[in-house]
Amino acid sequence: MLKPEHLRTLREVVQLGSFAAAANRLGYTASAVSQQMAALERKTGVRLFERSAHSVLPTDAAEVLARHAEIVLVDIERMVAAVQAAHRNSERQIHLGIFPSFADVLTGALRAMDPEERAGIRVSVAESSQLVPRLGAGGEMDAAIVYQLGNHGLSWPSTLERRWVAEDRYKVVLPRQWSDLAPHRVEQLTDLPWIMHHPGSSDASFLDGVFARWDLRPRVVCHSDDFKVTMAMIEAGMGAALVPDLALRRHGRDVLVADVPWLNTSRSIFTLLRPDRETARLRSLLEALAV
Repeated sequence: MLKPEHLRTLREVVQLGSFAAAANRLGYTASAVSQQMAALERKTGVRLFERSAHSVLPTDAAEVLARHAEIVLVDIERMVAAVQAAHRNSERQIHLGIFPSFADVLTGALRAMDPEERAGIRVSVAESSQLVPRLGAGGEMDAAIVYQLGNHGLSWPSTLERRWVAEDRYKVVLPRQWSDLAPHRVEQLTDLPWIMHHPGSSDASFLDGVFARWDLRPRVVCHSDDFKVTMAMIEAGMGAALVPDLALRRHGRDVLVADVPWLNTSRSIFTLLRPDRETARLRSLLEALAV
């Protein structure tokens, strides 16, 4: 196997016309250059120089080998640069965005990681519509896990890649003292007090459509876009609410969770990713967050 350093020395000798000049440029002694060229001749089985008392002249074989060496050395430099870039990318900080009710999934994955794996991970927690602008050109985030209800309420640049994560089903959640309402038929829920999203939001518009589809006219007693607040209100007996599975992972004992077939409503969870920021570490993190 030919050594790259020998090829590099050959290139300099052929270009500069002497062992001494090549040695001066490469920081070797003339004797070291001579030894390298002798080793290269042994490896190739070809005489590369005509030696005399006062000069060394490259043979035609040396000229051919030097031209090919130039190509090989450029390829090696590119290979090393690509490896170093991949290493820098794998070591650099990951900035991930998530929506609030995905926090339990993320913290569970982080707890399962070694401290070295967690190092360099930054997290931003915000509503999906707030995360998307931070993914665009000039944005600081590499990827964001977001949700969408239906096919509206969220848009993103075509430069981002979309990867599906899960469907997050909605459940009817009621105070435990309402247990006599089981099996939770539609007509039983018509006149109950409800906790709803603030009017005007995309979530509120979509869920209003769900209520309208079943001819439910909720008596709204509270508006809340924070599921932790909503759950606390339900536990206090304030009213019922539609809550997705992810927000129910740590619900208290003072609520009833009804998986009613007629509801058939879910929100789509997916990752929006900047392809130019994808690294092996980021892929590994996203795989660990599969719901």
